[in-house]
Amino acid sequence: MSQGRTIVVGITGGIAAYKAVNIVRAFVLLGDSVHVVATPAALRFVGRPTLEAISRNPVHTDLYEGVAEVRHVAIGQSADLIVVAPATANTIAKLAAGLADDLLGNTILASTAPLVIAPAMHTEMWNNPATVHNVQTLRNRGVIVVGPGVGRLTGSDSGAGRMEEPDVIVAAALAALHPGTPARDLSGRRIVITAGGTREPLDPVRFLGNRSSGKQGVRLAEAATARGASVVLIAANLEIPVPAGIETRLVGTALELQSAVTDAAAGADAVIMAAAVADYRPATVRGDKIKKDDEGDTLTLELVRNPDILAGLAAAKTTGQLVIGFAAETEADPDRLLSLGREKLARKGCDYLVLNRVGWTEGFAAERNEVRILDSAGVIVAEAAGTKMSVAGRILDVVVAGLG
Repeated sequence: MSQGRTIVVGITGGIAAYKAVNIVRAFVLLGDSVHVVATPAALRFVGRPTLEAISRNPVHTDLYEGVAEVRHVAIGQSADLIVVAPATANTIAKLAAGLADDLLGNTILASTAPLVIAPAMHTEMWNNPATVHNVQTLRNRGVIVVGPGVGRLTGSDSGAGRMEEPDVIVAAALAALHPGTPARDLSGRRIVITAGGTREPLDPVRFLGNRSSGKQGVRLAEAATARGASVVLIAANLEIPVPAGIETRLVGTALELQSAVTDAAAGADAVIMAAAVADYRPATVRGDKIKKDDEGDTLTLELVRNPDILAGLAAAKTTGQLVIGFAAETEADPDRLLSLGREKLARKGCDYLVLNRVGWTEGFAAERNEVRILDSAGVIVAEAAGTKMSVAGRILDVVVAGLG
């Protein structure tokens, strides 16, 4: 489902083309409208049906398709961002020379959007003076070059020229979408983020849980990493993968989360409690499966209250440390929702509270979010609506301002 942002992913003819599938998928999961422009050579490495299934849009390859709609320039004109991955030595040379003998070249020349390329080639090709010159020419024009990395290449070769991993490329591309925001304004900062939903076991089979997928917390971790922070992610039963390079500590229950986040918070500049934590847990956990034949038509469970982790972190925070809480409420009335947020803020004593409405189709497990951010006095200091990545960026803007 498009959220109003159009991303063009250009794929060229290199063995690393298979990795582009995960780049396309990442943008789709962010809610972007993704359009793949592949060279004919690219389709010899990765199939059109795969790219169309992942992008949810037709794949464009032919310069002379859609002539009536002037497609050779229309795609570039509509793009908010263009990512070329992999970018072969041949493609880099053509871009540096401004050639437009295929649809990808025309798309790039017709666009004013940020351009991100991820080179991929053998080491000798990468180090060739022609390639070195071409890459420098593109950098001088403002093109963002991601990588390449060093590692195993095709066959037995190893060295510089390996295409960077998809999560690194996506993070750089997202940073390119916001050139007015300092790209590394959290450099040197240590941020602890919790994500997901805790689960309280009833027996070896069942648990009490909630519908949190962990998307907002993971997007916060991604965005904070892209802005230079050293991130520790406390992950409770996530339903989405965590990008490579983010330190992750897995937990299951509220008590496990409390222990992990309390330990990680020592020395952190900010703690962001985005996880949905169970308020109660069973007083007794059965050692074997609860059977309905033994319990009859009704089952009574005794629950005990879990510790208030957010309030504990706020009470124990060190000088200069920020503690940011989340409040997910089902209240439909905006004024009443705000009152509930302010009441929670007063109880918890945190520095900021991210307030959002949740329900059957919003908040939990959705791609979008809408939040209001309150300071310790209950004043709304920021609002955000959009993809969870864009909301994460706005939350981090507040964190940066609060850290000073």
